[in-house]
Amino acid sequence: MSDAMHIVCPNCGGVNRVPAERLGQNPKCGKCKQPLFQAKAWPVDGQMFERQLTRSDIPLLVDFWAPWCGPCRMMGPAFEQAAARLEPQVRLLKVNTEEEQAVAAQFGIRSIPTMILFAGGREIDRMSGALDARGIVDWTRQALART
Repeated sequence: MSDAMHIVCPNCGGVNRVPAERLGQNPKCGKCKQPLFQAKAWPVDGQMFERQLTRSDIPLLVDFWAPWCGPCRMMGPAFEQAAARLEPQVRLLKVNTEEEQAVAAQFGIRSIPTMILFAGGREIDRMSGALDARGIVDWTRQALART
């Protein structure tokens, strides 16, 4: 029997138990029936961010950004492309620091864009500044390899 992982549905927030070997087989949410992975970065509010952080077993890569930030807007498409390359091993989330100031303050976000990689509910690395898709993917994989 394989290890089951808890995966939080980015659509409805339902927590799903998925066998580790089935992560790449397009698993669907038991609650809303939507695919758990859609090769995209998910905008989240503070509540969904906390649920993903505390209930999901896969690492989270979070882009802290704001709509007025030019480098953030430039990095947006690259972050989406990185999601297509990193899922289902990593969930990519986007936190708008203008709308979720408490979350930004909780993690000491002083400049944007800032990406924070979380594993096991704790921060394992962070990077400030815009990267292209390859840079995001390479940085994430290197950081995970160090854990």
